Amino acid sequence: MPVGTDILEALRLELRRGTLILAVLGTLRAEKYGYTLKTELGVAGIEIDEGALYPMLRRLETQGLLTSEWREDAKRQKRFYRLSDDGAAALEYLTREWRAMNGALDSILKNSGPPMSGLATSPKEGGR
Repeated sequence: MPVGTDILEALRLELRRGTLILAVLGTLRAEKYGYTLKTELGVAGIEIDEGALYPMLRRLETQGLLTSEWREDAKRQKRFYRLSDDGAAALEYLTREWRAMNGALDSILKNSGPPMSGLATSPKEGGR
């Protein structure tokens, strides 16, 4: 029985959640405000809507991984975010974990099931 579109979408979202945190921390090695961060992530191929991004930024700041400050930029107040020292340590740790897990998963996926070609497409785009 084929897997339903709703199940595949739920699995895709679950997979993305942890990777979004790593992407945000990695992008904030240099100071940015929210819109620039969202844009840079999008250019890199990681789309995130503002309804998910800003709560994540607040949570990461509450956890001590980010710092922020309000500043005027182009005559508008903008909140600039950057990694804290703890955030830089967390990024280093998570990057090592990501690389180890990615290597292990790569090995598993190469050695099991039918060959995969190209990038995955969502069921909405006519994929599996």
